[in-house]
Amino acid sequence: MNPTSSQTTYQQVRLAALRREKDGFFRSHPQSPLSPAQQAQFDGLTYFDFNPALDLTITVERFADDDWITVETTTDDLRRYRRYGRFSFDVDGQTAQLTIYETPHGFFLPFVDAGANRDTYGAGRYIDLEPLDENTFHVDFNGAYNPFCVYSPAYSCPLTPFENRLSVAIRAGEKIPTGDWVNIP
Repeated sequence: MNPTSSQTTYQQVRLAALRREKDGFFRSHPQSPLSPAQQAQFDGLTYFDFNPALDLTITVERFADDDWITVETTTDDLRRYRRYGRFSFDVDGQTAQLTIYETPHGFFLPFVDAGANRDTYGAGRYIDLEPLDENTFHVDFNGAYNPFCVYSPAYSCPLTPFENRLSVAIRAGEKIPTGDWVNIP
């Protein structure tokens, strides 16, 4: 086994463990976004298979420190985020660009892909990011997740800004939820 395939195997095992942990949280934790009735019927979230081509180390083109954006939420609130930087990457032979935002809680990458409303949540998915240095980030789309407002109207989630709407599908991370539990109040 070469180092690349052993690293991929490690990432797959780690990702599978994180997904089992998340399913356990949704199924039984008191702070789960699911109602007790949903938790009783919950049979797991759905995910794309691990995609090593969408586990990236990227370099951002930084924006000015005073470049801010106001983002509407699912509950019509407004939030301000600093536009930190933009990066380009290739997906299935197409070049895509996304913007990373800085929030009071860290770095944030919301995005909508071409599979929205079919394979993925229509308002977008999120990735929480940790910088490797000032201009470099690890962006693993396999960890893309749906915001809690997908599961409960009690949550207020930022809507994906227009600049982060892609014309290519990102076949990695969490899919749109399916199952009998989804439509239970």
